Amino acid sequence: MPDAPADLFLGQSDKPEHLLLHRANRHGVVAGATGTGKTVTLQIMAQGFSDAGVPVFCADVKGDLSGIAVPGTPNDKLLARAAGMGLTLQPKAAPTVFWDLYGEKGHPIRTTVSEVGPLLLGRMLNLNDVQEGVLSVVFHVADKEGLLLLDLDDLRALLVHVGENAERIGREVGHVAPASIAAIQRAILQLEQQGGAAFFGEPALRLEDMLRTGLDGRGQINVLDATRLMNSPRLYAAFLLWLLSELFEQLPEVGDPDKPRLVFFFDEAHLLFDDAPDALREKVEQVVRLIRSKGVGVYFVTQNPADIPDSVLAQLGNRIQHALRAYTPSEQRGLKAASESFRPNPAFDTAEAIQSLGVGEALVSTLDDKGAPHVVARTMIRPPDSRLGPATEAERAQVIAASPVRGLYDMPVDRESAEEILAARRGEADRAAAEAKLAEARAKADADAAKAAEKAAAARAREQARLDREAARARAPRRTRETPIEAATKSVLRTAGSTLTREILRGILGGMRRR
Repeated sequence: MPDAPADLFLGQSDKPEHLLLHRANRHGVVAGATGTGKTVTLQIMAQGFSDAGVPVFCADVKGDLSGIAVPGTPNDKLLARAAGMGLTLQPKAAPTVFWDLYGEKGHPIRTTVSEVGPLLLGRMLNLNDVQEGVLSVVFHVADKEGLLLLDLDDLRALLVHVGENAERIGREVGHVAPASIAAIQRAILQLEQQGGAAFFGEPALRLEDMLRTGLDGRGQINVLDATRLMNSPRLYAAFLLWLLSELFEQLPEVGDPDKPRLVFFFDEAHLLFDDAPDALREKVEQVVRLIRSKGVGVYFVTQNPADIPDSVLAQLGNRIQHALRAYTPSEQRGLKAASESFRPNPAFDTAEAIQSLGVGEALVSTLDDKGAPHVVARTMIRPPDSRLGPATEAERAQVIAASPVRGLYDMPVDRESAEEILAARRGEADRAAAEAKLAEARAKADADAAKAAEKAAAARAREQARLDREAARARAPRRTRETPIEAATKSVLRTAGSTLTREILRGILGGMRRR
């Protein structure tokens, strides 16, 4: 196995232009208008790092970077350019692994909702500050109740749980508005419609599968197919920032190694900063500033360095500037900013040179052995050893079939997480409520039955009393002869009545006679 080079040959100015490997973790920028050769520069840098034993991650935005996996077939023009640099082209493919968030043109990349966190997820969902606050509450509840957030179904289930318990949760962490929960749910639906659900789940990506070095000593080049992903620019930017954050959190400190542990190319870098909240910008600046000590070099690929905030641009020591066109006032300001970011060369005017560069030419300024920038040099970029242009579908399929990670991520896994746990809780609560309702119904039925039985018993008692009275009357004997006392009493009464009658009549008649 040949010794790995100590630097990366970029091209020829009035001298060979190299990027020192032990300064490659000081980050960099590759800028230029569309069609000026940025992708070719990215390709030759990626393959150069790979040849030096450095793993690489890069996004293929237009689809033509996939040719890095196929040996080149240089034409006469490329051979002549190589000869003019004293370079002998050796057509070869780079050890490549294709990735795709959607699993269509490469191995799927997944991570969990918990790993992404509320800040980046809020960026993906385009939430406002209030909604991001509610999302943070949701993550807090998940941590407190031991609920795993693996995919969007888990997040949706937890949002429902928080909404149903908003009063209790609000007493601990503040008011949780139903309108904010509804807005987050709608944003999740939109993300799913864009295919974002494929990014969340398991098996989650293991970073060591991107940091591989082959038996021949070359580093693995991880090419993310972003042709479809670019339709969801927020998802694209948040995914790459998540990957950088994971590298920062998981890799140990190594200081300034002889060569990087990984080089990360962030194509269409302006998407990371467009409409980004301050908290996200601060996170990007922090990661870029500190990840250098983890042995990771970050290279932003964009049309104009002005697309990158000054706080981040100041961290980028290695600079390659392709042609820019400046027709509008804003483009002229961008051109001025780009030219002033270089250490001037007295041999030419930097601003004029940027506008006059041809395809495949660039202004190059890398860091020297002491970490200071070289004077900017007008450089003819070297041709690549791999193919200029995309790989065919058959060639891509062949590379995927021979991939060292084949079968590790292709099939999703759905283990018990928040959705299943909350569904089980809800099922238990529903069963308990149903049992309580059934017990209440049974108790009411028993009470009604007892009342009915008591009422029936009372009615039967009354009916029996009536029957007993009637039976008693029926059993009583009838008398037909008078007793002596009854006869004597009747005689006395008759005698008294007759006497009284006679006396009355006598009085009446006597009075009549006196008249």
